[in-house]
Amino acid sequence: MDIEKYVQEVGREARAASRIIARADSNAKNRALRAIAAAIRRESETLVDANRQDLQAARAAGLEAALLDRLTLSPAGVAAMAEGVEQVAALPDPVGEISELRRRPSGIQVGRMRVPLGVIGIIYEARPNVTADAAALCLKSGNASILRGGSEAIHCNQAIAALVHEGLASAGLPGSVVQVIATTDRAVVGHLIRMRDYVDVIVPRGGKGLVARLLAEARVPMIQHLDGNCHVYVDDAADAGQALRIVENAKTQRYGTCNTAESLLLARSVAGRLLPPIAAMLTSKGVEIRGCPETRALIGEATAASEEDYASEFLAPIISVRVVDGIGQAIEHINHYGSHHTDAIVTENYSAAMRFLREVDSASVMVNASTRFADGFEYGLGAEIGISTDKIHARGPVGLEGLTSQKWIVLGQGEVRS
Repeated sequence: MDIEKYVQEVGREARAASRIIARADSNAKNRALRAIAAAIRRESETLVDANRQDLQAARAAGLEAALLDRLTLSPAGVAAMAEGVEQVAALPDPVGEISELRRRPSGIQVGRMRVPLGVIGIIYEARPNVTADAAALCLKSGNASILRGGSEAIHCNQAIAALVHEGLASAGLPGSVVQVIATTDRAVVGHLIRMRDYVDVIVPRGGKGLVARLLAEARVPMIQHLDGNCHVYVDDAADAGQALRIVENAKTQRYGTCNTAESLLLARSVAGRLLPPIAAMLTSKGVEIRGCPETRALIGEATAASEEDYASEFLAPIISVRVVDGIGQAIEHINHYGSHHTDAIVTENYSAAMRFLREVDSASVMVNASTRFADGFEYGLGAEIGISTDKIHARGPVGLEGLTSQKWIVLGQGEVRS
């Protein structure tokens, strides 16, 4: 196969399809989405079987545990995938929405209209659910999409793609609205991220190595985050029960996700009382604690934390721990070592909570809640195309609105400029 020729053809088809889906009405898009969700539910067993093939091949290839976790698709995961598509169908259609309309002294009215971005390329590793999530969000927001999943999920991705095309056909929409790359050849990525004529934005979903490579090589704009070094700060006014529950969920619910807590900070005034039970919970679950000298003085099992540890996204049962003076030093630590993804404070002090919300420079900032909530589904977006730590256009979980832009519109009645 001539990979460059293949990707160019996919791009041409996507560009043509983007004009069709941009003018499609909400009813047609919602019919397609509901049909896709129904097909996913109907073929749950088929999807799990396809995923089982992928998992067997991944284990044989020696894939690390975090990637295996992301790759796994259970019957419950299939049901959640279908529910996510149905939620997207139920959301208001942002395309064509007019806002900020105001009359100028000249007589014209000036406002803004929300429009699709055009063609969105999504490059992702493992995570077969991304195929359905991305297809649904791009479709509802009036965009064509080119999906390039990892080779480790090829069987499941192709099975989901067939169901997406079934749903599109049932609503009278072309299959080229959502194209899933059919080859595992890695050269596809290099061509896709340089096709400015056919692709308007790239969204990478994968490890730090993938995102770093795309940032260095892409000519197409990107919506991205490099990694997820998320923090939980236990304030001197924290509720002990809340702190224990939040740290347990944020760190141990799943190790391989970008919203998993990788760092724990505690105010010095409560560290002696609250850290031992938190550490006991973590070690009982097999989590390795790497801490500062004060942490090691309190927790005998803790090993010394390095500068690299404080800056790391472990994606593993490892957590860095530091005792800090208070909220000021906690915020300073997070803004220095963090990845601007998601950070949480546990506190009953209103002023401390508001200061944390204002001063922590992250896409999602939380008070008395687990960092694991940083997810488009949990935020009510239906699903998410990814999480952005950029500050321009889209930030945090990116749903429908993040896949559109606004253009200026001018309404007149024959006015001319004097």
